[in-house]
Amino acid sequence: MLHTMSTTVEAATERSAAEVNEEIRALWRRAGGTLSTEQREEYQRLVMEWAAATPQSAQAA
Repeated sequence: MLHTMSTTVEAATERSAAEVNEEIRALWRRAGGTLSTEQREEYQRLVMEWAAATPQSAQAA
């Protein structure tokens, strides 16, 4: 069975900005500071998810 990674933020799997931020930090730790192409795509997806989870008042700052 082939599984594909979604590049959109799914509303059904809403996580807090802090949870997503921790996953971003873990990705960087695993990568040792240099992201592969696949890791870069994951990073971009996570940043979009983080931005969607960040309260609107914090985004304006």
